[in-house]
Amino acid sequence: MAKVYKKTSGNESIALYLGKRDFVDHVESVDIVDGVIKVDPAELEGRKVWVYLACAFRYGSDDLDVIGLSFRKDIWVKRIQIYPVVGTNPANTPMQEALLKKCGDQGHPFTFTIDTNLPCSVGLQPAPEDAGKSCGVDYEVKAYIANEADDPDEKISKKDTCRLIIRKIQFAPGKVGAGPKADISKNFMMSDKPVHLEASIEKELYFHGDPIPVNVKINNETTKVVKKIKITVEQTTEVLLYQSDKYSKTVLTEEFAEEIKGESTLEKTFTVIPLLSNNKEKRGLAVDGRLKDEDTNLASTTIIRPGMDKGMQGIMVSYKIKVNLLVSSGGLLGGLTASDVGVEVPLVLMSPKPADVPVE
Repeated sequence: MAKVYKKTSGNESIALYLGKRDFVDHVESVDIVDGVIKVDPAELEGRKVWVYLACAFRYGSDDLDVIGLSFRKDIWVKRIQIYPVVGTNPANTPMQEALLKKCGDQGHPFTFTIDTNLPCSVGLQPAPEDAGKSCGVDYEVKAYIANEADDPDEKISKKDTCRLIIRKIQFAPGKVGAGPKADISKNFMMSDKPVHLEASIEKELYFHGDPIPVNVKINNETTKVVKKIKITVEQTTEVLLYQSDKYSKTVLTEEFAEEIKGESTLEKTFTVIPLLSNNKEKRGLAVDGRLKDEDTNLASTTIIRPGMDKGMQGIMVSYKIKVNLLVSSGGLLGGLTASDVGVEVPLVLMSPKPADVPVE
């Protein structure tokens, strides 16, 4: 085990140990969350020790809670009594055996199974001037000392708690299908022939940071001149919990000075790379869940399996590539219009499976 993640309560009576903080959604199942709680019963004063795993949607900074506004909505919560021990525990995992060696006799293992229909960790990027935690879906493992598991009348002191944020992540599937294609023929005034545009990508899924070749075919049967080709990648975010909110943000725009004269054709591949590093200032952009302030990337496309409850996802993310032709109306005074001829194709962005994650 390369690293152990540990958080101790303020009164040092309990400590939470995890061997990892990233848990993979394999579509059919999710990695179990297995850890250990170290308990010193000397300061419990007859109270019990519990641990919970919660998937929650955060829609405001912690500052709002000071004025009585709830800033978290729990999507899913499970609780386990750790001390005193009740019932029988499942067999320890190799991870728990390693952690118990560090805790000694005061270590108590726990195991959670995450439902497969729960969302992956995702956040909405705050503006540079925003303070506090960003909106998004996160997972929290929290150990606490209390008389009851969930008594709304019981006030639990912060010194009686310790917690770690974890991530539920999903990697690209092993098999990737053929890429989509879209085309359009458009007629213009004073012209009896069209401009035909076709755009396609070679495969349906690309990894974050990889070049994306966009194949463009143009057949200009008119007397007009295509002056430029504009390629845009848009991220569409749908926030499903606190209100029905759907919006799109451009994560890449590039223009290519390709002139296609009247009654001529062009067939060419243009390469684009949408990156979060070029969009750091955009408030509300969806990004993959992060731990502390580490680097992350644009949010991965949300994969909805048959039978899944869309409303449970909290935040849904999708992408599309738009190809537009800037067409001149001809003559010395001819204008340019970006939206004269345009198509769009869907794009799936995800992270590749690391070598140590088995391919499904």
